[in-house]
Amino acid sequence: MKTKKVGHTGKYGARYGKKIRQRLLKIGAQKKHRCPNCLKRRVKRVSAGIWECDACGLKFAGKAYRPHEK
Repeated sequence: MKTKKVGHTGKYGARYGKKIRQRLLKIGAQKKHRCPNCLKRRVKRVSAGIWECDACGLKFAGKAYRPHEK
């Protein structure tokens, strides 16, 4: 179930604690990230720390939830 308040973290119900679910909600609400090569906002997370640009196909390493510090 999804609601305005909990968004996609509603699937966890009352489990894991409020703070952790709020952090997950904040991470999930982020927009697409900018590619360091072509500068387009087409970067997706492949797995933890691995990112790939849909536009130019560049695969690079970064942080777990963000590709690089801003």
